[in-house]
Amino acid sequence: MPSETPVTENTLLVPHSPSSKRSGVRLFLLAPVVLCLVGAVALVLRAQASNKLAVTTYALQVEPVSVIHPQSGAPSSDLALPSTIQAFSDSPIYARTNGYVAHWYADIGTHVRQGQLLAVIESPEVDQELSQARASLSQVQANLTLASITAKRYQGLIVTNAVSQQDVDQNNQNLEAQKANLQAANANVNRLQQMQGFERVVAPFDGIITQRRTDIGDLVNAGNGGATFELFRISKIDTVRVFVSVPENYSEQIANGLSATLELTALPGKQFQGSVVRSSHAIDAASHTLLTEIDVPNPSGQLMPGAYAEVHLRPSVPVPSLIIPSGAVLYQAAGPQVAIVTDKSEIRLKEIALGRDFGDTIEITSGISKSDAVVASPPDYLVDGMRVEVQTKNTGTQN
Repeated sequence: MPSETPVTENTLLVPHSPSSKRSGVRLFLLAPVVLCLVGAVALVLRAQASNKLAVTTYALQVEPVSVIHPQSGAPSSDLALPSTIQAFSDSPIYARTNGYVAHWYADIGTHVRQGQLLAVIESPEVDQELSQARASLSQVQANLTLASITAKRYQGLIVTNAVSQQDVDQNNQNLEAQKANLQAANANVNRLQQMQGFERVVAPFDGIITQRRTDIGDLVNAGNGGATFELFRISKIDTVRVFVSVPENYSEQIANGLSATLELTALPGKQFQGSVVRSSHAIDAASHTLLTEIDVPNPSGQLMPGAYAEVHLRPSVPVPSLIIPSGAVLYQAAGPQVAIVTDKSEIRLKEIALGRDFGDTIEITSGISKSDAVVASPPDYLVDGMRVEVQTKNTGTQN
């Protein structure tokens, strides 16, 4: 039999050929290249998607708007401004002493004169303190009389050397101390007398009672401790005040003595004459207006505080104005504004001063010019710098 060749560990190993080794190296080097190519393709696709999204977002950000140009209005020599009538003087009346309301003598609508009794307050504590202070005053006066007699007596005894100089000096000093005590006691009595006088509540000036917030038996405290402690409110209305905000371009023509006419919706056909008495002499930075006070005589009492009124001023030099649709005005927290389209198709908000309201149109006295492209119907969300696309009325294409 042929002999079998023994199988060893070395005989099981199959030696690798050179070609197989080269293929493994190629695969190892090719894998990073493939990964890089895949990453590059992914970046390109992502950049294309981002550009497409940016284009879409930009298109969505462009707001289509229609614009108009302001038209020239007739120069206005009559400036109409809204206002609210105020009393010439208006004052709350508080209690000046603690106690209970015993009586009241004036109700709402009562015309009162200065010093007229409005109410009486019972304050027994003040009355008792005043009685005690007067008794103390009498006691101090008696002590002063005794000190004066004693000092004078010792002054006569010092001549005969019956008393020492020390006794004389002490009695003279006691006399001066009693004089000071008398002044303090007098001051205390005067104070309590004034407090007792405050039990009578009187009108501080001629006027009309517009509010009564107390009744018999109410406990009141001295001072203005809150609205609940206010007894009465009095208003002086024989002359009323009206405050108006005059646009800046009229401010140079506002002078003391300038005549004004007041008209009320509640009194159609009636006009009340007044005049400018003072102004703030400062332009408000937020509204670009001049605060002006007008006093209007009101002897009949027809003009009531709190009523809405329209003030007509007639400046000596008419001021030109522009007319735009009423819907073009944005009423923002900063005041009335209009949206202007710039040469770069961006929004710019401008503050304006309003003049007369004609219903569908409104007068603009300052803030814009005839060359401005005003957005006709601006949405509330327009902001400075927002991009827009101007549309024509007929075709809707860009100008």
